[in-house]
Amino acid sequence: MENTLFDYSPIPGRAAIRWPGGARVAFYVGLNVEHFTVDRASTSINEATAALVPDPLNYGWRDYGPRVAIWRLMDVLDRHGIRASVLLNADVCERYPQIVEAGNARNWAWLAHGKNNSTLQADVADERAYLTEVVATIEKSTGRRPRGWLGPALTETFDTPSLLAELGLTYVLDWTNDDQPYRLNVPGMLSLPYSLELNDLGIFTMHGASGAEFLQMVTDQFDQLYAESADSGRVMALALHPFVIGQAFRAKYLDQALAYIAGHDGVWLTTSDEIAEHYLAGTGG
Repeated sequence: MENTLFDYSPIPGRAAIRWPGGARVAFYVGLNVEHFTVDRASTSINEATAALVPDPLNYGWRDYGPRVAIWRLMDVLDRHGIRASVLLNADVCERYPQIVEAGNARNWAWLAHGKNNSTLQADVADERAYLTEVVATIEKSTGRRPRGWLGPALTETFDTPSLLAELGLTYVLDWTNDDQPYRLNVPGMLSLPYSLELNDLGIFTMHGASGAEFLQMVTDQFDQLYAESADSGRVMALALHPFVIGQAFRAKYLDQALAYIAGHDGVWLTTSDEIAEHYLAGTGG
């Protein structure tokens, strides 16, 4: 089966991308702000109890995110003048409105990230109705209609991008196959870079890296993209989950990583919304 959503485009043959102010790297933090239902297995730190209902061990680990860790991360991001690009479950709007209020005060960007992180896109029966409700809920709560999408666990159906375009969204993050934005074969719809590799959930829970190793990965990623961006801009996405990177013993390594990136000239500290808007404007909308 052919993937008709996008075409193959080797990076050396593309027109050069120019970021605002002559920046070489557009950097954004993709902050996953999620709700998990108490009666379904989901992302776990210990599979031994993951099938239990309730599962205090794993649910409590995840629930540390909205209760404590995200507030710690706000301080870290504020220190470096970085506005989060929030991958927002619609259920967060009702259950944790204080997070939305704090994010609005910081002018965060809000992307649709499904209803909750216990429901994958492939499990949705009526996708058009589901997406319409998700987008409307986020718009009502944040005061802004989301422009971007990341599926729970990066899931889509073959119809998802077209349905999102109908709802006025302009980009998805799910495909993680590039260091630059590119157009999908859906009018008005882009794919923006996101990362499975530079993602705290995988780095710490799947690969067992230390905080110091995380810091090295982030700076190595930045250095390589910065070197490659002399002739055409690159995007660096850092994917974070509060209940992972926001643990007390890890937060200082994020702080150091962001200080390293923000300390370089030629870096556009931005949001995924602004990257998409700039790219669309520069390529004819």
